[in-house]
Amino acid sequence: MTKRRDRKAALKFLRKSMKRYGQPESIVTDKLRSYGAAMRVVGNGSRQETGRWLNNRAENSHLPFRRRERAMLRFRQMRCLQKFAAVHSSVRNHFNQERALYSRDNFKLNRTAALAEWRELGAA
Repeated sequence: MTKRRDRKAALKFLRKSMKRYGQPESIVTDKLRSYGAAMRVVGNGSRQETGRWLNNRAENSHLPFRRRERAMLRFRQMRCLQKFAAVHSSVRNHFNQERALYSRDNFKLNRTAALAEWRELGAA
């Protein structure tokens, strides 16, 4: 957003987000002091929560999309990107067998079943 993570930048972000989404019940931030200073100016100082694992849910919710984003970086046209994104997650879920969770024999059986099903779909 800005080059510096100071109080001015935090205030700008807070005011913009509060204007769009309204007054929050609580805000989870890291322990950077500029966030606390900006929260006091806005009047949400008591609603700020800082903790080691409080933000994990928000951070981890983005992970599956980040995996797709990395693959999408090479696309130049939006239409190609949309075609890829529409198909990629379903195909990946079909072939992603979580290798560490199964024995080798079960993994090979699951993989061959998925490949056979994929060939049936491709032939139709």
